[in-house]
Amino acid sequence: MPQTYGTFQTLQRQNAVLRDTVTLGSGIQLAAWFNKNDTVTVKSDHHTLSLYVADGYESYHKTPGGWKNGGGPDRFCLMPQQSESCWDVRDNLSFVHLYCTDEHLRETGERIWDKSPAALRLEEKIFSRDDKITSLYRHFLLDCDWQQPANHLTLSTASTLLLTHIIQQYASVQWALPKVTGGLSPYTLRNVLLYIEDNLSGPLTLGMLAREAALSEYHFARMFRQSMKIAPHQYVMQRRMERAKQLLTGTQMTLTDVALACGFSSSSHFSNRVKAALGLTPSQLREAGRQRPAG
Repeated sequence: MPQTYGTFQTLQRQNAVLRDTVTLGSGIQLAAWFNKNDTVTVKSDHHTLSLYVADGYESYHKTPGGWKNGGGPDRFCLMPQQSESCWDVRDNLSFVHLYCTDEHLRETGERIWDKSPAALRLEEKIFSRDDKITSLYRHFLLDCDWQQPANHLTLSTASTLLLTHIIQQYASVQWALPKVTGGLSPYTLRNVLLYIEDNLSGPLTLGMLAREAALSEYHFARMFRQSMKIAPHQYVMQRRMERAKQLLTGTQMTLTDVALACGFSSSSHFSNRVKAALGLTPSQLREAGRQRPAG
């Protein structure tokens, strides 16, 4: 059964408009919301990272001293498990939520630091700034179609990086990140690259690739970059685009079938990605291949 997140369900009963949502293979959920003229009280058995995308200047949080505002683009709020918060949204607010459980945090900590803390408490943060969080969600989450399987590696990478940063900066343990030196062994790298080639039609995630290498997601991502001089999600997208080019110019497959073979469930999204990466639409690539002289 998929994880059910109370904050998500609460917002669905309010004025909030759900613009997009995706549940990753790990069970972590992302949700993009818009809200206005709404009062919301949230208490849940999970953690919520709220990222303000646009507006939010007239969003108020209830404190012992009264309602206080301080929102705006690139502000974030971190609501730990079992915390209760009351909000008065008096004007436009666009925001992204990341929902995760204590188990997600603990598993991330164990995989990266090889430690199992007796307690892992998060610090509540309201209307805060963090350039690392801003960079991660704007770079990975906002310019990405969440519904495309081809983008799930990017989304899972973002969630891992965000959870890692939260543990490092806003958790009771305050662990320094371990140093990673050296790349993957030739044997491991060869197996991972073969696995990628065999699964380009599906929703590859960072966890899947890390398991293939028998490493934590954190260590795998850094060791892969050491070996390939490129991040895993960038490499996989390059391979999807190369596969698309080969199928478009070397087969008679329909454009829809080529898109599916490269991990895209939407032909229009596939077309946009191909044009951005290769400079031509799929139809133009196919036509150019036909006009190329043989021999």
